[in-house]
Amino acid sequence: MPLNLLIKPCSSLCNMRCDYCFYNDECENREVRSYGIMDEKTLDALISRAFENTKGFVSFSFQGGEPTLCGIGFYEKVLELQKKYNKNRIKVYNSIQTNGQLINKEWADFLSGNNFAAGLSIDGAKQIHDRFRHGEDGKGTWEKAVAAADLLISHNAAVNVLCVVTGAAAKEPEKVYKALKKYKYLQFIPCYDDLITTKQPYSLTADAYKSFLNKVFDLYYKDYFTDHPVYIRSFDNYIGMLQGRAPEMCGALGHCSCYGAVEADGSVYPCDFYMVDKYRLGSVFDNSFAEMFCSGTAKKFTAESYPLPDECNNCKYRRLCGGGCRRENRKYCLSYRGFFDKNHEKLAELAMKTAFPSV
Repeated sequence: MPLNLLIKPCSSLCNMRCDYCFYNDECENREVRSYGIMDEKTLDALISRAFENTKGFVSFSFQGGEPTLCGIGFYEKVLELQKKYNKNRIKVYNSIQTNGQLINKEWADFLSGNNFAAGLSIDGAKQIHDRFRHGEDGKGTWEKAVAAADLLISHNAAVNVLCVVTGAAAKEPEKVYKALKKYKYLQFIPCYDDLITTKQPYSLTADAYKSFLNKVFDLYYKDYFTDHPVYIRSFDNYIGMLQGRAPEMCGALGHCSCYGAVEADGSVYPCDFYMVDKYRLGSVFDNSFAEMFCSGTAKKFTAESYPLPDECNNCKYRRLCGGGCRRENRKYCLSYRGFFDKNHEKLAELAMKTAFPSV
């Protein structure tokens, strides 16, 4: 079967200090906060395991922390080991999710020349982005992030933008959308509170998120009928599901499934939102991915996600929503219900169009 891996090659190491960083919060809630940079022995074991009995394709998605801290040499070694162990010549996808602060011409040449998809984290317009996404010196990071995106595009790299919807961003949906639409491929995710669920300055309410989704969809819908449609992951997933396709977003499946979230020491977890000690599945040194995904811990993790409240089971939008991402703890249930109430007919209309934009 195909294999999707989300890899933390620099663990929680980062050259930024974002106020809302969910991974920093996770690391504060486990015995070892950071495992440093993945060494060559671990990388070799990981890539060897990845091609073990895998069919169809294997996807390597490098995230952080900040994955560019490993340096280009690390990813040159990734390509070398992929070539070494991919004896059955199955399809390989490589991607990197970066804050853009270290991206320069050398990085742009490497990523473009080796078919790495690049995800840039940009929270819309400068004032909104810089409020919560700081450098180590406390200064804003928007200008470098935007410059990185533009540089990568000029080198014909495949670029998409991830925007975290904070309470501040939710107040200015039009400004956020207009700042990002030029990148064409966008993903909006709600800002999560920390694991203790304490309210923070960046916290996002259900009502604010509903309003944000509705306004952004209005803009997306309008652009759909122009020569410059914009791909927005959640909206395009909903349209695809109405066309009878399986959801690409795991949150819409109706339950959690395990994919390989790999820490820098080779430890594997079922999901990057749950890379804490209690959910450790094993290690690439000791276990195959098949063994880890069938382990008691993996089965328990999946089983914990199945029970849904009656309001979800009886909701007319459950087929599209699936109950949402477990990490949201159904905080945004009213957001999605309000979104579907307003936009279901337009989603169905777009599902009938033959010229459906896709990545």
